[in-house]
Amino acid sequence: MELNQVRGVEHYLPGFGGDTSNCAVAAARQGARVGYVTAVGEDTFGNAFLKLWNTEGIDTSCVLRTPDAHTGLYLVSHSKAGHEFSYFRSGSAASRLTPEALPENQIAATRIFHASGISQAISTSACDAVFHALALAQQHRVRISYDPNLRLKLWPLNRARAVIHEAMRQCHIALPGIEDAKLLTGLEQPEAIVEFYLKLGAELVALTLGPEGVLVATTEQQQRILGYAVESVDATGAGDTFDGAFLAELASGRDPFVAARYANAAAALATTGYGAVAPMPTRSQVEAFLNHPNA
Repeated sequence: MELNQVRGVEHYLPGFGGDTSNCAVAAARQGARVGYVTAVGEDTFGNAFLKLWNTEGIDTSCVLRTPDAHTGLYLVSHSKAGHEFSYFRSGSAASRLTPEALPENQIAATRIFHASGISQAISTSACDAVFHALALAQQHRVRISYDPNLRLKLWPLNRARAVIHEAMRQCHIALPGIEDAKLLTGLEQPEAIVEFYLKLGAELVALTLGPEGVLVATTEQQQRILGYAVESVDATGAGDTFDGAFLAELASGRDPFVAARYANAAAALATTGYGAVAPMPTRSQVEAFLNHPNA
């Protein structure tokens, strides 16, 4: 669950957050069929999340309810330096997820399985669960997507680097952000970073560059796709929106460079309101924006 500070005001707006949840909602709003694997508490926040996912058309049959654990919470504070996260996720229901709880049949039936570094940062058991999910996806020849989403408030850099890069050795689609990737790889240039992840094993890398757009790379070619100028107020869910829109387009058979242009537009629109989920656009909104980007 997310509490997001209103710019210039000392109070917070409640909303929905969590990177993989955001990605799922973004993909669903583009028309993709989406299922979600997680755990929430038997509390008000857990009930609210289930209502959100069901409203968005997301399959929640693999969402576990944990009666003796709370639903995770974080705060987003804004300053001139950008947005800052404060986490209250220790002991949360999602942090108690174990490999044994994973739904193999549902993972086997999916087209793309997406995971993130935050899911691995919140606890040892959740980290193990993600690795087991990746192994199941590989076993059933499911394409794997991974976003490092590095959060140093959740774990130290050395452990994060080791775990994230081990996970990314198993992924087909790498979705790092530029600042995370600089810390994880020690590299500065976007072109060098995408080469690093291609050599690590990914067949497709989309390195998001914030307002500057995205660098998309395969083993055959690289292409930088410019971002869109909008009146941005909160970039909290922009990266997750890009991930969800990009994966939805890939799942429908779209060329990755065309998919990235679409996802850039979706991510830009997601920054025009507060919170991660509320401003996420639908397919019709993205298409209208692409038809008239300067309107």
